Amino acid sequence: MKKLFLGAAIAMSSLTFAQQFGIKGGMNVSSLSSDSQLSDQGSKIGFNAGLFMNAPIAENFSIQPELLYSQMGDKYDQTIAGTTYARSRHLDYVTLPVMFQYNATPSFYLEAGPEFGLMVNAKNKFTNETDNNTITETGDYKDQLNTFNLGVGLGAGYYFTPNIGLTARYVAGFTDIYNSDNNGSDDSVKNNVFQVGLAYKF
Repeated sequence: MKKLFLGAAIAMSSLTFAQQFGIKGGMNVSSLSSDSQLSDQGSKIGFNAGLFMNAPIAENFSIQPELLYSQMGDKYDQTIAGTTYARSRHLDYVTLPVMFQYNATPSFYLEAGPEFGLMVNAKNKFTNETDNNTITETGDYKDQLNTFNLGVGLGAGYYFTPNIGLTARYVAGFTDIYNSDNNGSDDSVKNNVFQVGLAYKF
């Protein structure tokens, strides 16, 4: 056991020496995978922003844990008497992606890994698209939902300079956003989000 802890300490010290920190942010295009109550689901635009650490673990491989604020949910339009209304679900999470990256070149990488999320806010909006007025807006109802979210991300990135890069990632959710008491259906409703943005390494 002592040898195990000693080995882990040596590995962590080497990562600490080589690691780089950075900030990143960009656009989310999110949707929900399935909901029997909605026949015409669409995507919702949001944002993601946060911090990351990148540490080499082998010659061409690195690990990148991140801490992000990420807006998810969905949006769909409904036409009533010639007027178009937008219904949207705003589900905000603090997420912890842990990406394993393969550095194909010094500038280009591919990545994959798990993402763990904690829901911090959940609201619904009903908006008149003709005049852009919000008709109704629910209060926070995250206590009715499953606040833990697990997903798997696949992505890529390219650094134009040693410090500034373009990132793209798709995260597929594995957990039902509803808890067992509030689903009301046999369908599982899962988060899906495509992210694109910029990263800056210090």
